Amino acid sequence: MTTLPSNLAINAQRLWGTIMETAKFGATPKGGVRRLTLSDEDRQVRDWFRAACKAAGCTVTVDEMGNIFAVRPGRDNALPPVAMGSHLDTQPSGGKFDGIVGVLSGLEVLRTLNDLHIETAGPVALIDWTNEEGSRFGPPMLCSGVFAGVFDRAYADDRRDREGKRFGDELERIGYRGEEKCGTRKLGAHFEMHIEQGPILEAEGKTVGIVTGVQGMRWYDVTLTGNEGHAGSTPMPMRRDALLGAARMIEAVNAAALRHQPTVSTVGLLECKPNSTNVIPGHVFFTVDIRNPSDEVLAVVEAEIERDLKAIAAASDLEIEFKQIWNSPAVHYDPQCIESVRRGVAARGYPAREIVSGPGHDSVYISRVAPTAMIFIPCEKGLSHNEMEKTEPEQVEAGANVLLRAVLDTDQRLAEQSRVR
Repeated sequence: MTTLPSNLAINAQRLWGTIMETAKFGATPKGGVRRLTLSDEDRQVRDWFRAACKAAGCTVTVDEMGNIFAVRPGRDNALPPVAMGSHLDTQPSGGKFDGIVGVLSGLEVLRTLNDLHIETAGPVALIDWTNEEGSRFGPPMLCSGVFAGVFDRAYADDRRDREGKRFGDELERIGYRGEEKCGTRKLGAHFEMHIEQGPILEAEGKTVGIVTGVQGMRWYDVTLTGNEGHAGSTPMPMRRDALLGAARMIEAVNAAALRHQPTVSTVGLLECKPNSTNVIPGHVFFTVDIRNPSDEVLAVVEAEIERDLKAIAAASDLEIEFKQIWNSPAVHYDPQCIESVRRGVAARGYPAREIVSGPGHDSVYISRVAPTAMIFIPCEKGLSHNEMEKTEPEQVEAGANVLLRAVLDTDQRLAEQSRVR
């Protein structure tokens, strides 16, 4: 395998400027970004991204789920491309870096290859995956999931936001329903750079996380139905208070995770109706998110939560619907791709450690159809899904340098394997 030069590096100032430029699309007063999937702000950043990739000499196409593919040609374009991918959508009060840093670092890799006149053996691709966050249209990682065959197009198209708007309708509204059938494109490998979204790298003084896998995660919708009544005239023993029942259930969700460490559990969305000061709540909807590196432990936690919530509902005279809406099993990334990341870290001498991702990423599903690995960089205090999300320019630079080397290392390896065959 050809040795890559030790001084191979991206243009850090240009990359940071690109991150700040795209942060204007959906900018919030607190310095974050609100760019929900298929919103007008999402369309704006997509238009910018396509133009930037074309300016970098790439062929740009869009598939039927709105996933955007930018491909830089190599010597042998019959080889499947080594891809870099992440997402440009954000949480309702998101930051400048979650997912975004992976896409824009990939763009910087393409620009650096052009600057240095590097011709890769095969093509190199950059992908913006649609609806990774799932904050508007659940579940998350929806369109990388369609690409990997986890979901079908009809299921994805019929996802609805809290206003009842359909994913498929909104995709067409912003003009990003492409013609290419989702999932037909072959990838030789897939790398994703991302902020850690946790405190470990910062706490240990590490510059790079070599991600070996992702913990399992499951999501649930819980609906409670009681009885609305006047707050002043309904005796306490005669009430069917859905919000009181939900409060007890939230405690039970928390307790289940504490019994099975390192499980984490979260109730992150709650809706109460009729939501009036002097009316006993008759209807509550809330979500549950549970995660653990072991699928077997997750199954135990799920069973305990369902048991406890139904017991609380019965004791509170409430009707309950407990429905699993997403199940993402634990993932172990490709050993050869992980080794390419290790070599990229070693070449630059960055302090690093191996790490398992707590959050899910598009790479979870892409790993089912292509060899995959991830690169983490620190974020201040582990803060993410927050307008105050922060990482330093030199940390972004380090992650992008490792991404550049991992892509070139894998490009060489796949070309050599092709020659052997």
